[in-house]
Amino acid sequence: MNDRMRTSHDPSPGELGVLVKATQSLLNQRMDEALRPLGLTVPQYACLSNLIDEPGITSSELARRSFVSRQSMNVLLQGLERSGLVRRSEQPGQRREKATRLTGRAETLFAQADKAVQAVARRMTAGLSKTQRAELYALLTVCGDALVEEQAHA
Repeated sequence: MNDRMRTSHDPSPGELGVLVKATQSLLNQRMDEALRPLGLTVPQYACLSNLIDEPGITSSELARRSFVSRQSMNVLLQGLERSGLVRRSEQPGQRREKATRLTGRAETLFAQADKAVQAVARRMTAGLSKTQRAELYALLTVCGDALVEEQAHA
């Protein structure tokens, strides 16, 4: 990807979109490589991360925050439940969904997984200063917000 780094080049919006997608794909691949020894996938890590942030969250909201379909999240949760990493309530809540919580084993595994994922993120941003990381965060937020706003007006 370094071959594309030309500071005098004014990339088109399309080129930027392709670069963001290529970077996201590489990030996902490296995260998968880091998580595989722990027996986790990137979607499972995202699910566990969201459950750490908000215990009891519904599977629909987990799916949205983990970038998978509701059906995929249901399959993912079933696998995590069989592995003893999550517990789902017996009583359905709103819209007949069961609240999901992590087990102690999952919290321990997540701590290891998060260290591995953070190491990947540090490698990805190693060439950036603190100011550049903040700028990148702000710019990507603006881009994401523009797409969310576009969808809201559609």
